Amino acid sequence: MNNNFSGAEIMKKIQNIKAVYHPRNPMESPLWRIINCNYDDFLKNYEESFEKKYGFYRKIISDVVHEYKKCGDLKKGFARIKCPGCSHEYLLSFSCKGRWFCPSCHSKKVIQFGEKIKNEILCPVPHRQYVFSIPKIIRHYFRYDKELLNKFCLCAKDSLTQWFRTILGLKEGIPGIVMVIQTFGDYCKWNPHIHTLVADGLFTKSGMFHVMPDLDLKYLEEIFRARVLKMLIDEKVLNEKLYKNIMKWRYTSGFSIHNRVRIEKNDDRGKESVAQYIIRNPFSQNKIYYNEETNKVNYHSKMTHGKSRQNFEIFTGTEFIAAITQHIPEKSFQLVRYYGWYSNRTRGERKKYGLPLRENKKSILNTAIEIIDVSSHNPKKIPSKTWRECIKKVYDKDPLECPKCGAEMKIIAFIKEPEPIESILKHLKLWKPDPKPPPDDFEDITYEPFFEAA
Repeated sequence: MNNNFSGAEIMKKIQNIKAVYHPRNPMESPLWRIINCNYDDFLKNYEESFEKKYGFYRKIISDVVHEYKKCGDLKKGFARIKCPGCSHEYLLSFSCKGRWFCPSCHSKKVIQFGEKIKNEILCPVPHRQYVFSIPKIIRHYFRYDKELLNKFCLCAKDSLTQWFRTILGLKEGIPGIVMVIQTFGDYCKWNPHIHTLVADGLFTKSGMFHVMPDLDLKYLEEIFRARVLKMLIDEKVLNEKLYKNIMKWRYTSGFSIHNRVRIEKNDDRGKESVAQYIIRNPFSQNKIYYNEETNKVNYHSKMTHGKSRQNFEIFTGTEFIAAITQHIPEKSFQLVRYYGWYSNRTRGERKKYGLPLRENKKSILNTAIEIIDVSSHNPKKIPSKTWRECIKKVYDKDPLECPKCGAEMKIIAFIKEPEPIESILKHLKLWKPDPKPPPDDFEDITYEPFFEAA
């Protein structure tokens, strides 16, 4: 019998194999093990070891971390999924719904956000990704006073609006901006900056879009620097001496804006990809390597500058927890903002009242600027993808496809009470004692099914 196959034949066989969904075991992840082994010490030593660098301890950190430790744990509840054809069954654990921390749950938010931006928010016009950065010397102000991040967003928005209106000569032109605050840089260091997905031009109230020409960003950087420094002075966190020293810098060093990523008006895949990128989690679980014997965390990232030229950083377990938890936002603080044509208010008014009559096209088209008519664009609200659709989109695996007969499986029950959970898991020989006592008692919280992060 000939068992030799060509490369093409092997690839064909591989492609014909159906992917089967396998629920994760969160306790095997390096992040879960780091937190499980070090979180108590982190709490005990926070005031002495980390308060000076990261500020006062915030209760939201405990709330998020405690829920994360329950995420994907069958002992905290699960759904029973059964095949009506062959009776094959498995248990699907619940998620913590944590954003900006739990890699699995936040990945679902990333996919849903990308779908929403592509289908409901953006108009069929060209877009650019703008990144607004500030110098290291003033970044610490935003660490201790998170309200400054709100004003930081307004500085970026107002700078773009002023620049666009000046270049296009439209005093009443309306920008379309989706803005995301990111507080993290390489190796989870504190680096507040802003990512924006911006319509590459201005809208008018009649629904006409005026496209921006491709220009140097020097003038925009100067506007942005002036607005940020004035804001810090008005808030009385920047003194005159430091202000004058910064203004003496050559050019606008430290205040930088990048906009090289341009997305064409019909590039839906590009819009979705950029939207997912700007809302990514502060850290990647795939970059974490944990040695429990030495209690050292090796976090890989980009190549550093300077003499070391290394692409990793070493933390102790508690140091790594301190580094990643500083980026957890307060519950009421929104890191995603919508401005101008894409603001919730403006989109609601367009949907309710429609657009006014179009302006005279002949007078507009005489200019050298490209004009796009978006007056008839009326996107429909599309429901967020379910956990099943998210898994299929990322991994090309269907968690509700029976691995034995291929039939569609059904969710037949949600088990949330401690006693039946323990009884079922012990019967299936899946009950395992906690490595350490949990930080709090079992809570009957409504979760939604998780999916594994990339």
